[in-house]
Formats: sequence, C-alpha cells, structure tokens
Amino acid sequence: MLGTLTGTMNVDRVLLAEPRGFCAGVEMAIKALAWMVRTFEPPVYCYHEIVHNKIVVERFERQGVVFVDDIAEVPEGRPIMLSAHGSAPEVVSAAAERGSFVVDSVCPLVTKVHHEVKVRSGKGYRIVYVGHDGHEEAVGTMAVAPDSINRVESVAEVDALPEFDQPVALLAQTTLSHRDWEGVAVRVRERFPDVWTPGRSDLCFATTNRQSSLLAMAPECDAIVVIGSSNSSNTRALEKLAREAGCERVYRINVADQVPDDLEGIVGVTAGASAPEELVEAVLARLAPQNGIDVVSITDEDEYFPPPRAIRELQGSIEMASTALLGGALLERPAMDDRSLPASDVLAALTE
Repeated sequence: MLGTLTGTMNVDRVLLAEPRGFCAGVEMAIKALAWMVRTFEPPVYCYHEIVHNKIVVERFERQGVVFVDDIAEVPEGRPIMLSAHGSAPEVVSAAAERGSFVVDSVCPLVTKVHHEVKVRSGKGYRIVYVGHDGHEEAVGTMAVAPDSINRVESVAEVDALPEFDQPVALLAQTTLSHRDWEGVAVRVRERFPDVWTPGRSDLCFATTNRQSSLLAMAPECDAIVVIGSSNSSNTRALEKLAREAGCERVYRINVADQVPDDLEGIVGVTAGASAPEELVEAVLARLAPQNGIDVVSITDEDEYFPPPRAIRELQGSIEMASTALLGGALLERPAMDDRSLPASDVLAALTE
C-alpha cells in the first residue's frame, strides 16, 4: 500500500502496474539526448522523435532540440542524434557525413534485429518481418535488406505471401504485443515449416513485462487508464490488451487532465515504455483514491543499457584530459556509471 489520497472522484482504490513507464532503451536515449543538450550550444538535431511521447519531445524542443524527418534538413556541422527506434543504414551514413558529432541512440534490442536481418539476408534467406506499416522501427529494420524482406502484420497478409525458393526466417518489430505476434507467427510456421527463428525472442522484454502486469490487475478493474502517446506502438498495445481483457472502460491519455472525472470503483493505471513517471504521479493525484494505491508487481525489471558508444568515448576522453591536467592518477579515477540516475529525474531537470 502506497498511501491514501483525498479528492472529489469516487475512486475506491488504484491498482498501479509494475513495471510501467520508461524501459531501459528509453532511459538510455533520454539521458543521452539530455547530455547533448547540456554539452553543445543549441540547436541539437534529432532524426525522428527521440521516443514516441509528446511530453518528452516538447520538453526537449524547449531546450533547443530540433526534430527532423530528413537528415538533409540538418545544417552541416551540427550535432545529430539518431532516435531509439533505429535508423536505416543510409541515414546513419548521411548523419556521419553531415554532423559534427553523431550519437546513435538505437535501442540494443533493435540493433539485435538489424543484425539478424543482415546475417540472414547474407545467407540467402527470405525474411518475413512482422511489424506495423510505417512505424519508424519497421522502416529502419526493413532498410537493412530491402530486397530480402517481406513485412506482414496479419494472418491474411501471411496467406498472401508467395512461395519462396529460398529458406525463410521469421523476425519481428520489438514493440509488438504477444497477441499481435502470436497468431501471425503461428501462420508463418504453418506456411513455412522449416522457418528459422532466433534463439531469443525479438519481442522486447519491457513490452512483455508491461503487458503481463496489466493482465494481472485487469480482472479487478472497473476502469483502466493507459498513459502514453497515440504514436507509441507499445502504448496502443496496452490499450488494446486492456479492452481484450474485458475491461469496459479503458482510456489512453497523454496528460492527467484527460482522465474522465466520473471514474469510480477500482481503477488500474499503467504507462507505456515512453511515458515519464511524472505523468503517472499526476494521474494518481487526479484519481485521488479513497482507500489508497496498491502496486501490482509481476517482476523486478533491472535491465540497464549504458550510454551510446560515441558519448562514452567522448566522456572518457574529457575525463582523462581533466584528470591529467589536475595531476590526478589516471588508473585510480572512478568509472563513469549513470545506472543510478533515473531518466525521469534527468527529464525533470531540463525545466530548471
């Protein structure tokens, strides 16, 4: 029990999903872009939204970050960050040619899928990729081997695939829900019995964890509030899952003011992997449950992704130079580690 709040709504209790909100990839990307904002004179350019959340994007825009959909929009010699969703190889190359300092904040889980696409296509496989049409992660992944990949997202699209002369590999967009993935994957395996699949699932562990915690609390809820933006694939998956679980009142909201004022009974609250904790706190304050907040936890999520290599290398060079200039011992300097620094705190500090 986290405590009891007071307010005007007739909400009895709140069930708060755990895990929720920022995943390790989003944590890494936000901290990396915040470091660039603090390090370079504005503007800093970012290819696509750093993560799919309106509040996060607007916070960075106020700090002088310019989000672009074409690297050609970036003036030569400016620092560039590539988004967490992954970029096409030609975009990475164009950024390297144009930017003074380039940071690729792609989530390591997306990098894994890019690597699988490259390896399998190089071995002559036809890749069946399960992903949403137009999603930035899907676009970037398919660009790794455009002539060797077919994208599908429904059983009907699997049925429409031709027979292939080459062996088939099955890969996926990391932020798919299990329900979106499972039926399509089963049909792919039926059509292509010898299909190759990776030893470890492409589906993001954080996405899976958030869905599991939602399903654990859904049967008790009279309403469920899902916090996150409409262009966030994993947030939309949570909203869909809540409806499929049988909850009659499901609301996806960007900010606390969008929570209906007539909620009552037991309300479940969760947040997509791009939604900051400050939004969760604001929603809890608006709901003001009469009998407090119960956390529904299904696992401890302690995954950590270090800063992108370009930042680590520059930080290391700066620290070594500073230590040497001040007469310190290079071998005795403490290792850099931002593991204990939450991205929500970093994001909140950008307003100061």
